[in-house]
Amino acid sequence: MQRLDGDPALPRSVDDTALRDLYGYPDDLTRPWIRINFVSSLDGAVAVEGRSGALGSPSDKKVFGLLRELADVIVVGAGTVRAENYGGARTSEALRTRRQEAGLTPIPPVAVVTASCDLPPDLRLFTDTTVPPVVFTTARAPETARRAVEAAGGDVRVIADAAIDGPSLLAAIGEAGWLRVLCEGGPSLFGRMIEDGVVDELCLTWAPVLAAGNAGRIAHSPTAALTPLRRAHLVCDDDGTLLTRWVRPDALEGDTHGR
Repeated sequence: MQRLDGDPALPRSVDDTALRDLYGYPDDLTRPWIRINFVSSLDGAVAVEGRSGALGSPSDKKVFGLLRELADVIVVGAGTVRAENYGGARTSEALRTRRQEAGLTPIPPVAVVTASCDLPPDLRLFTDTTVPPVVFTTARAPETARRAVEAAGGDVRVIADAAIDGPSLLAAIGEAGWLRVLCEGGPSLFGRMIEDGVVDELCLTWAPVLAAGNAGRIAHSPTAALTPLRRAHLVCDDDGTLLTRWVRPDALEGDTHGR
């Protein structure tokens, strides 16, 4: 892979060590840092026939795994969990060792955001995981649904009355002690977080394909909400995959969430 930006005097080739440095979280975090990760086709499709996996390339999958390795927690919306049939984070002895050396837990938990707590117990989220998932939900979720998730092995936490907004989610993440947050979608959750001003950065992969179809964009919400971002890096793989990272300019200047 080759870096397309930065000081022209620096080496342009990007190996695994350089890639890890490029995606490192800011040092000395004092509050949760919200990183969003998505892949998109060149014509803006976020999925092919309802699944994002068809857009993944070897380099995108490498970054996907790396971002999970660097995170305290993986946050995802219930719709994405159901559509992609999410399981727990994969691990290996080498990965566990690297995480522990970095001061992280051996395996990052998956935290699901769902107002209704509608998560069937046969999902891989419960049946194919080493760490029990955390389920952020609301007081309006039926008690039977909450009990079913708990019986399946989920750690249910009620964090809002009727709807989960950015500040309530951020507060729950902070109370859990997680600072390095990786959010993997979906578009509705991402859109709400943009509206509420709690997104610190976006890691976006552009797959070198056109997809057409009726797939949506990576974020959607009832109203538009512009959030300026600054380019952190652009890296291109030999197959044309473009790996990018974008950071909110004021995110490093202090706690600006909920502005």
